[in-house]
Amino acid sequence: MHTLDQLNRGELKGVTRLQLSENLSVFPEAIFDLADSLEILDLSNNKLRELPADLSRLKKLRILFCSNNRFTQLPEVLGQCEKLEMIGFKSNQITTVSSDSLPTLTRWLILTDNKLTSLPDDFGRLTRLQKLALAGNRLTALPDSIKECRKLELVRLSANKLIAFPDALLALPRLAWLAFSGNPFCAQRDPHNEFKTVFFRDLELHQVLGQGASGVISRATWWENSFNFSDSVAVKVFKGDVTSDGYPEDELDACLAVGSHNNLVQPLAKVTEDDCSALVMELIPAHYTNLGQPPSLESCTRDTFVEDQQFSIDKIVRIIQQVDQLIAHFCEKKVSHGDLYAHNTLINDNGHVLFGDFGAASKYANLSLQQQQGIERIERRALGFFIDDMLGLCIEEDKNSDLYQSLRSHAFS
Repeated sequence: MHTLDQLNRGELKGVTRLQLSENLSVFPEAIFDLADSLEILDLSNNKLRELPADLSRLKKLRILFCSNNRFTQLPEVLGQCEKLEMIGFKSNQITTVSSDSLPTLTRWLILTDNKLTSLPDDFGRLTRLQKLALAGNRLTALPDSIKECRKLELVRLSANKLIAFPDALLALPRLAWLAFSGNPFCAQRDPHNEFKTVFFRDLELHQVLGQGASGVISRATWWENSFNFSDSVAVKVFKGDVTSDGYPEDELDACLAVGSHNNLVQPLAKVTEDDCSALVMELIPAHYTNLGQPPSLESCTRDTFVEDQQFSIDKIVRIIQQVDQLIAHFCEKKVSHGDLYAHNTLINDNGHVLFGDFGAASKYANLSLQQQQGIERIERRALGFFIDDMLGLCIEEDKNSDLYQSLRSHAFS
């Protein structure tokens, strides 16, 4: 994080990345002094309502984040920025996105948690678009031209007002990660009475084990253990607001709908109180670690991995077989995971895999057979990307094996 004082004193000359969060209501003119070097500009968490009409003076600007500000429309000046390809305006009050505001080079567009009711009819001209996050808006339909965005790989449409599943998405050849829960066309949430209900007051939370967009996971013990669960459990307390993937209530619904599987973190009980929604799960053993790391700004939709991380082809096959069986289980339950990634995968030294994040999951049993089959193809495509990532971790001496070549033919790269 930088400061406005540093900027005004000229101490940031030559930086390629600038992040300012100081309750700014006016775009600082001194930013233009960085025009010869600035590539990434993050003005999130301010009070901005507009950007200067000459923003395109920042000739090298590739990435712009303005989340948590007060914009009511996506600034049209963005369309004049010749190198701009990543745009993030999450959690503003944007009602309008004009075609002029979208640069042709756009690869990453984040407009989560705004007030959008429509997208431009010529949206399909964004042929480089790979990542599109629109959860938590008021969209009733998508423009048919979106089928021309043939590089789209990740789409988030949950928590909108879509009256029908957008069939145009089924024609996209690379779409692999799709979330659409919490729309009028979706199936209703199930009370899941087969799962025990416990009171939040019966749990004592301890250290935080992890947190994401939809909630915080903590280790917990019981004040009152009415159902004789393990003494120590994990509890995910959901946030009340819409997330980048949708409503927390839909995550809970999908997780319970999927139920038990050898490669899933076991759900035990639920908390459904007016002021608290939570999921009680088995505690994951400490020796499980994340298989991958989240995508970076450069990789966009693809996972990243720890340097020098490698596996034998036999271990890779074991990992892929488990994920393949898990996808078959999801299909049987008519739930799309929507976020099938290595960074959502836990693994132990023996190669046993665990999944537990259903933030982007969507139920689809109520849709037509053709739509169901299309959604399952999308999920299978995610498996293809997963296979491709795993093969990228294969030790050199195994790359000539028949197993490696067989998997390579099934990967989607």
